[in-house]
Order: sequence, then structure tokens, then C-alpha cells
Amino acid sequence: MGLRQCRRNITLTGVEPILQTHALLAPGSVLSNQHPKNFDSVESRRSRASQRRMTPARRLYYFLGLPVLRALIRLLASTYRVEAVIGAGHIEPFIKDRKVCAPCYWHQHHVVGSTLIRSWVRRGFKACFLVSGSVDGEVPERIARAWGAEVIRGSANESGALALRDMQRMMNNGYSIVTTADGPRGPKYEFKAGAILMARIAGVPIIPIACAAEHAWYLNRWDDFMVPKPFSRIVLAVGQPHPIPADVRLDQLEPHRMAVQEAVMSLMRESEQALEKVHA
Repeated sequence: MGLRQCRRNITLTGVEPILQTHALLAPGSVLSNQHPKNFDSVESRRSRASQRRMTPARRLYYFLGLPVLRALIRLLASTYRVEAVIGAGHIEPFIKDRKVCAPCYWHQHHVVGSTLIRSWVRRGFKACFLVSGSVDGEVPERIARAWGAEVIRGSANESGALALRDMQRMMNNGYSIVTTADGPRGPKYEFKAGAILMARIAGVPIIPIACAAEHAWYLNRWDDFMVPKPFSRIVLAVGQPHPIPADVRLDQLEPHRMAVQEAVMSLMRESEQALEKVHA
């Protein structure tokens, strides 16, 4: 059976949207260790609009419905048949030696990608997920924390500089920052420059990740969010670490962004081809 993959032309973007965020950081590309007021408060990291949408009905859902949702996700994931993890050896030094890196995958692949990260966490990998600061981030935040991972709330808008400071603090404590490379709102398959900037400042390599599923549901939204069906065969691919030189200028980050973007796309194609061989 053929694999459904939604594609569209990718408009390449430079680093201009993040230059203002970088200017808010301490000089010399070293992030400030001084935290803003209420910096550790999740509520303080959400926008005011997000807090207004936190209705009593939503709070009741998070209190009563979220445990059920976590159980369903755990049950669904337990049925998946992982045929292969291509390039699994690329992550081993980071798990065994407790090295810090920056795993990235498409927002479309979050169900499978986060499940892979969870398997690493069980082996001692210190993961910290970057989750949207809006109310949409409530569910993934609580699920990630239930897995034993840490969470940073933020995005590339008003909380971008704060999120970068948070990421630096967590990486200094040995945590690897996990991001959806084209999230939180796309365009699909367009690697955002924020992850490149984060890796450059922190001096850690980006680890590209992709996957393919035999049978899946695709949600009708910007990313065609993929939920593999029960008992679906799955192939994952982990790419080679991509370091971002610390001395590279901000206006020279675009080639690195394009290279990592192509690496994730290449891994996705490799996963699809490997899965097709399983069917043959």
C-alpha cells in the first residue's frame, strides 16, 4: 500500500525574525543567567490571551480527561510495530555519556517522535520539550511531564527571548531541548531559524529525526498531523549530529538552516523507502 505524504512548496526563510530576539540577550552571544521575575512560573510564560482562554471547562477537562487521554495514547503506542530505527547509533553517545543535543522533528511527526524521545528518557536521557506558550500547549506539557521530561513554555513571538534564556538554563543543567522544527504553526516542513540559533548559542549539535507509518490518520490542519493507526508498522530515522559553529555570524545561519531542513526531509524519504521494503 502506498504511503500518503502531503507536500507543498517550501518558502525558505532567513534568520531575520529572530534577530530582534537575539538582540535582547546578553552581549557576546552568551545568554544572561539572570531570570526575569516569575521566570519559573508556567502561568507567567503564557500570553494574557492564553490565560483568558483557560476556562473552567478546560480546567475540568485537564483534571478529569487528561489521565484518560494519556492512557489511550499509551495503549495506542503499545500496539505500534517499530520495524527499524535507522541511524539509532547517532544518539547513543548522547544517552550513554549524558551529552546535550537538540533533537528536532516535524510537527506532523510529534506522536511518533515524542514516543522515541520517551524511550530515550527511560534510558536516562535528560529531555526538555519546547511547548507552545498558548493554551494549546497544556496537553503536551502535562503528558511530557508525566513521562519524566521537563518542559519549557514559549514561542518565537513575545516570549521568544525568555524561552531562549530558559533553554540555556536547562542545557546548562544537562537537558537536551526537543523541538518541532516547523512548529508551532508552520509552514509545514519549513525548518524555523530559532532552533538553529539555539544550537549555535549553546554549542550543541542538532539531531534530525523523521518517521513513516504504514497506516495513519491525518488531521485536517496546517501540519497534516499524523496519528498512526493501531498495529501500524513504523520506521524511524535518526540523522547525524549537525553542529552549528559558535563563530558563525547571524547573517550566515541560513545555509545551516537549509542543510538541517534537507536532512529531515531526506530522513523522511529514507523512512518511507524502508517501510515500502517491509511491504514488498
